[in-house]
Amino acid sequence: MLLITSRDTGRWVIPKGWPMPGLAPEAAAAQEAWEEAGVEGVMNPVSLGRYGYHKVLSAEAQVPCAVAVYGLRVVRLAEKFPEVKERRRQWFPPEVAADLVHEPELARIILRFVPPREGRPAPIAGE
Repeated sequence: MLLITSRDTGRWVIPKGWPMPGLAPEAAAAQEAWEEAGVEGVMNPVSLGRYGYHKVLSAEAQVPCAVAVYGLRVVRLAEKFPEVKERRRQWFPPEVAADLVHEPELARIILRFVPPREGRPAPIAGE
């Protein structure tokens, strides 16, 4: 599982962002994965699950966010990408990745993730 650090706190997260006009949710997720982690690959259009968190906008303001998580089979990791100087990225076994993220719902999604066989959408264990 590839995790990246957040720009503000340096904690381990997955690439995520706001909806993008003209892009399907999974295409926006692929774009964020490129910008934040330098990842190129094959996106699964089926969401793996959702989780919520509070995005801190300033010392006085935060907004609740709902995140749809999509799987992406990594084909290439670029050395240069838009946020290369702002983040770190690292591969972790799923059990370790689940322990490193702060959101319990995201940890559950990570632990239930089963990588897809070639040509098939990724199933969720237990569903």
